[in-house]
Amino acid sequence: MTTAVTGATGQFGGLVVDGLIARGVGASDIVAIVRDEVKAKSLSDRGVQVRVADYGDVDALRSALAGVDKLLLVSGSDVGQRVAQHTNVIDAAEATGVSLIAYTSVLKADTSGVSLAVEHVATEERLAASSIPSVLLRNGWYWENYQASLQQAIDTGVLLGAAADGKLAAASRADFAAAAVQVLLSEGHEGQIYELGGDERLTYTELAAVIAQVSGKPVVSKDVSEDEYRSILEGAGLPDFVAEMLASADAGIARGDLDTDSGDLQKLIGRASTPVAEILG
Repeated sequence: MTTAVTGATGQFGGLVVDGLIARGVGASDIVAIVRDEVKAKSLSDRGVQVRVADYGDVDALRSALAGVDKLLLVSGSDVGQRVAQHTNVIDAAEATGVSLIAYTSVLKADTSGVSLAVEHVATEERLAASSIPSVLLRNGWYWENYQASLQQAIDTGVLLGAAADGKLAAASRADFAAAAVQVLLSEGHEGQIYELGGDERLTYTELAAVIAQVSGKPVVSKDVSEDEYRSILEGAGLPDFVAEMLASADAGIARGDLDTDSGDLQKLIGRASTPVAEILG
């Protein structure tokens, strides 16, 4: 059984490759699909099959997927281009006889109002039309997404956002990766949609209290409008599309788009999710 992981030099894909090996999969039975072979040297040194293919290169993708049984399609990072890119991967998988595609989507993709959901929904629809059985790993928000602004919150004593009193069922990147590993290594997941979120369903007020606890300094949350938050992020130097994504995500938290009590993550990984204090501490 050969398992391929796209974006294998990225943070999420790398954790999945590590998880597969830790679970006893032989490195030579793992195909790491990457854009930059140099960045994948540590993988090839461990015996992983490294195959170079950009999401935009269908011929290279077909070569990379030759002989692959199961594929984890890690969603691309090029906002606005992902539907075409993901379609290329799925087309190549169909052409090469892949037997299962697991796709990293976003929580509640089909009903979510967050800007990120649009491309995920389109990819899910392409998978539904495919001859290849698929499983949707609808990942919630990563707690690590707050690490970039953590020091500012500690220094200013304010966790700024636009999430109102909405709850956020985030989890660590490693927890979501562990769920993907479980799906790849076990049977019976075809056609399943997993709504993945952590045990801690926190408001920003509660998240600020956790930051205060781990830092030893007072931190409170301050809520602004989505438009205001977007402007503040742009003023801080973030690219427009990043500011839009983060502001839209916060608005989604306020609506409940990034909250779930499904228990799907916990069932897949066989334990509770990693506490946010461990991630941000």
